[in-house]
Amino acid sequence: MAFKGNDFNARAEAAAKAKQALVERFRVQPGPDDPKVLERQAAQKAISEAREARAAERRAAREAEAERERQAQLAREAEQRALEAKNAEREAEAAARKLQIEAERKAARDARYAARKARR
Repeated sequence: MAFKGNDFNARAEAAAKAKQALVERFRVQPGPDDPKVLERQAAQKAISEAREARAAERRAAREAEAERERQAQLAREAEQRALEAKNAEREAEAAARKLQIEAERKAARDARYAARKARR
């Protein structure tokens, strides 16, 4: 077997055959009005719409969860404020009781002092 050299004509002929095969392959492809192409486009559009719907559902779920969390936070803050008000009221009552007890002690002490002065 001897090496068979490619001359210019053989190379040009091979290039022409390759170009013709490419043109034929392109020509065989279905056109935009082919039922298979239209069906595939409809399927792709349905998939895209379903994907967008799922994304919208996820977005709505995230927003609803954020709103629930915000409402829960507001409820916790309101509960905290109520607890603080209750504690402040207890402290005020304790301070008032303490002042009353001090006033009673002072009155008793003054009464004892006055009784001692009266005995002299």
